[in-house]
This record gives sequence, C-alpha cells and structure tokens, in this order.
Amino acid sequence: MNMIEPTQFVTEALRGTLRSNVAMSRHTSWRAGGYAERVYQPADLADLIVFLRTLPADEPVVAVGLGSNLLVRDGGLRGTVLLLHAALTEMRIEADGSIYVQAGVSGAKLARFAAKHNLKGAEFFAGIPGTLGGMLAMNAGCYGSEIWNVVANVQTLMRSGKLLERKPDDYEIGYRHVVLRNKDKYLEQDDACIANFSPFLQKEFFVGARLRLPAGDGDIARREIKSLLSKRIASQPLSLPNAGSVFRNPPSDYAARLIEQCGLKGLQIGGARVSEKHGNFIVNVGGATATDIENLINEVQINVQHKTGIHLHPEVRIIGEYRSIHE
Repeated sequence: MNMIEPTQFVTEALRGTLRSNVAMSRHTSWRAGGYAERVYQPADLADLIVFLRTLPADEPVVAVGLGSNLLVRDGGLRGTVLLLHAALTEMRIEADGSIYVQAGVSGAKLARFAAKHNLKGAEFFAGIPGTLGGMLAMNAGCYGSEIWNVVANVQTLMRSGKLLERKPDDYEIGYRHVVLRNKDKYLEQDDACIANFSPFLQKEFFVGARLRLPAGDGDIARREIKSLLSKRIASQPLSLPNAGSVFRNPPSDYAARLIEQCGLKGLQIGGARVSEKHGNFIVNVGGATATDIENLINEVQINVQHKTGIHLHPEVRIIGEYRSIHE
C-alpha cells in the first residue's frame, strides 16, 4: 500500500457543484427513490479531494456512478452523495501498456477505448451498465469475465484526502464480493482508512485503476462488443427503467431460471414488475416507488425460498431511510 500525498490540492477552492435536497430518482437507473440532503459533483479528482477535506468526520457519504445498481429508499439519504460519473472520466495508456482509468468511466467507454488501442479482454465491459468504481466495489462481470481478473492495482481515496495505491492482494475478492483485508490493522494506522463500502459510513472510495490487457486486434474486439450488445438488447428489458440483475446467481444455478420456475415473471407491486423478458430484472413500468421495488424484491425472495429452498441474495445495493429525512 503506497501513500500519495496530494499536497498541491490543499489550498485550491472548490470548483464542483453542491446542491441540496436532490431527488435521487434523477440519479438512479430505476428512476425511483427519495431525496438526498446534499449532492456534490466534483470537477475532477483534485476537486473531490478538496471537498472531502471540508466534511465533518462523521458526515455520511456515499459515492454514486450511473446509479445502475442502486435503490435509494423513499425516505432519502442523510449526508452527502458524490456524483462521480461526469467527473472522474480520465483514461490513458501508460508507458507499460496498461490502461489507467478513473472511477467515473462507463463500461461501454472502457471497452471501446481498449479496442481503439488494439487491446483485448475488455469487450465484456460493454455489457455492464455501470462505471468503473461500482464495478470494482462489487467485482462486476458478465459473460464469464470479471473486472478484478484484469486489475493490476487500484487507486483509492480516503476521507482524509489521502490517495492510496492498493493491489488485488489487499482484498478478498469473490463472486460479486470485494472486501479489504486486515481492516483492523488499517484502522489502527489511520482512523480514516476503513475501507469498505458501508453505504452510510463510507471511508474509502475507488477513484481509479490500472488494468492489464493483452495485445489484440481492434477490429475483432469491436465486433465482439457489437455482438455482446446485441445479445444484451435481445435478452434484457432495456426499454424500461431497471437496475440490471437484481439477484446474485446461486452456486451452479441462475437466479433468472429459479424466478421463472416459480412462476414469478410478471409479478407486480405498484409500478414495479418482474420482467417477462428476463426474470432477474425488475422494471419500473410507470410511477414505481422505491418501496414498491423493495417490496417486490422481498416477495420474490420469499417465493423462491418457499418453493425451492434457495435464498436469493440481492446484487443491487439498497440504501437510505424508511422515513423521510425531513421528518
């Protein structure tokens, strides 16, 4: 673990945008959810560092990319939401041939960038509807590939404003699972260095990564990206607001198959419906509240557990208050 001291950022004035009482339905792909007390969209990484240093140590903070794997309860979010998708967008080829990419870059842009530079192995990113930061936090993947398989190292930012460089060995990494090892050790060294991804007391954020990809043929990579996108369009209900796969696949099985087997396609609560096109998608057919969606998630879990004995674990992140933050 290497410390990177961004001393040149200390005296800079804030250049981002801070807003209060922002509807998170505007920043989640389900188009549902309550209000955030504050939302900050930094200008860039340097500006994000300055902003974090202005916050009280006990301020709840959560980082959001495209909001494609996120449900914010109707009661809203206390504290500050960081919107990173339009801020941390840098990508470059390093001298050693690796790609440096910041946390706000979408999977589709990353896939195209790698193909442009005749690198292979990044095509699957085009099938993930999120940004690099979220992909790193959950070890996102599709079509048999996962992001941490190509990570050389990651860049993280602590609440104190310190930038760190971490290696994959610093984490326990599994299927949709990423946890920092030896958190207690880091807590003793620096109270701000508690990684992982508690949505209400987030202390460390992924802000970038260096990816190693083998040389390939850009034309072949672009054809593969096109094929994967066509497959995604054909199999997923992309015409309606959704958050991608709702549940993790259980060992040696598929959540979508179990949901279909239990006759749950088309099940609806309020404006939320289990997609008839793909059983592991819940879509907003119009006016769905976060409560509708969460209740439908729970109903699917109960039905599948009762009929198959298998408990489906949500892949989506559910955060926020049950009661309004304004009460």
